Amino acid sequence: MDRRPHPARAVVPAVLFSASVAWLAGPSDAAAQSGKWPERPIRTIVAYAPGGGTDVVARLLAPRVSEELGQPVVLDNRPGAGGTIGTEIVIRSNPDGYTQLVIPSSYASSAPLYKLSFDPIKDITPISLIGIGPLVMLVHPSSRITTLKEMIEFARANPGKVSFGSSGIGGTPHLSGELLQQLTGVQLSHVPYKGDGPAMADLMGGHITAAFAAGASAVPQVRGGKLRALGVTTEKRAPGAPELPAMSETVPGFSSSTWYGLVGPVGLPKPVVDRMSQVMKRVLERPEVQERLRADVVEPTPAASAQDFTRFIQSEIALWTKVIRTGKIRIE
Repeated sequence: MDRRPHPARAVVPAVLFSASVAWLAGPSDAAAQSGKWPERPIRTIVAYAPGGGTDVVARLLAPRVSEELGQPVVLDNRPGAGGTIGTEIVIRSNPDGYTQLVIPSSYASSAPLYKLSFDPIKDITPISLIGIGPLVMLVHPSSRITTLKEMIEFARANPGKVSFGSSGIGGTPHLSGELLQQLTGVQLSHVPYKGDGPAMADLMGGHITAAFAAGASAVPQVRGGKLRALGVTTEKRAPGAPELPAMSETVPGFSSSTWYGLVGPVGLPKPVVDRMSQVMKRVLERPEVQERLRADVVEPTPAASAQDFTRFIQSEIALWTKVIRTGKIRIE
């Protein structure tokens, strides 16, 4: 469910991708409670394969967080089962601050889609929201549909004849299309693909009417004239692409996004949460970090507190749970 590619890769000197780093989750949180944390390397789990959006964000932040803390940040990729394998490692770890997890927006839709062995709210400690970005609704540049209003009117007059592609069943692009149907009452036909790239390729080939794709992969195609954007899915226009209208300008209440955040297991000591929140704030305020994130149409969120992030995750889970249950969406 983690799909967003990135051409540039930050180099992290101490990144491992195997179980050999498991020893980093130590048995005691005494140092964290005493204010001496961190005294050794921090293991950050990425629950997806190298090269995807979550991995790229983690690699961008890891060396800078390491500089701030004075300890190595060791990335450990544990992909599988829609991100639940890596998530379970963190949830079951000792809450001493030495095992953390970078999560994407798909974390919020996993709860109603999968039979999880953990509670996505009660079993984590939110630390920091990293950034939020839009999806983009796209059509072919030769399409007679030039605005979202025209697309809705056409779909209303031709139920089921407007097809939209997404990166897969249950992902944020798919659920954004489902949310649009529920808010407008139109009937669209969903065509799932294995990633944004194949969906956009079929859109450019004229095989589907529209597609939802992450801003990082969609905006360059729009600016290059290969696709036309009907709007971005965030509540307001994206700072990284202000020329594109927000879909909420046509459909009041419409809002969905891709996002990234940092969490730990439940019971993480408050001194650790406070220290990491402060570190993440400083890192996200760095000009080079903001430039890299905005290049992918992701707006950094240094002002968000751990409490803000907790409320945000709760609201995202509530949103997608309602959409999934109303749409009777299932993972076969």
